[in-house]
Amino acid sequence: MKKIKATAVNYLNTKPLLYGILKSGLNELIELQTDIPSECARKLKAGEVDFALVPVAVIPELTTPAIISDYCIGTVGAVKTVVIFSEKPLHEVDEIYLDYQSRTSVELTKILLKNYWKIAPKLIAGSPGFETEIGGNKAGLVIGDRVIRMGSKFPFVYDLGEIWLQYSGLPFVFAAWVSNGWRDAAFEIKLNEAFALGIREIPNMLHLMPDMAVDFDLKTYFTKNISYEFDRDKKTALSKFLQQITTEKQPGSEHVAPINIPA
Repeated sequence: MKKIKATAVNYLNTKPLLYGILKSGLNELIELQTDIPSECARKLKAGEVDFALVPVAVIPELTTPAIISDYCIGTVGAVKTVVIFSEKPLHEVDEIYLDYQSRTSVELTKILLKNYWKIAPKLIAGSPGFETEIGGNKAGLVIGDRVIRMGSKFPFVYDLGEIWLQYSGLPFVFAAWVSNGWRDAAFEIKLNEAFALGIREIPNMLHLMPDMAVDFDLKTYFTKNISYEFDRDKKTALSKFLQQITTEKQPGSEHVAPINIPA
């Protein structure tokens, strides 16, 4: 039997979902890869996989996008692993490095700079190692597990999940399980069941994980900072976000690409 091809973000926040795939036995049906978010998006756009956990900013660029799961990588408030680090208050910085690993967080930063903070520092595309350049008048957007290791290095830490909630009153969806034309209704049911299992099994999964090298509460992260259910408020938030990034790129545009957001 030909396996379904998929790729998923290789960050800590994905562990419960991947654990569910393994624990349920669904991994027998999937050829699963893990990548940084931008590479997940590239593979889905290129047709190299049937579905993927991708940064949601890629959705308008897909020809026939569909969200195929009731679970996502979201947050309601502080997310802890998508932040802007700075040595100065943000209004005093001249430049901000933008993390190269995920465009969703970059687009979110641009929205918040313009509409929430109402400032316009120079934005610099980060490349591997850019984190070492943060300091002085240069702040930096950093995402993923690297944030955990850097958490105590800077006096000013702006959590984008928390700031988005203050700005919009909504949760935020960083990544969703998306296909680009491929659908299998029976498999999608099994996928949701696997994810639900993984989330229920978080306490057991924690016992299997190695100790963190830094002081970081994994249980709080998985159960409070990350919100996995793709509920009605997250669907509203996703629509708002996609609307804003599309309008920013195409002034006067009123609609994003068609997308199947389950009711």
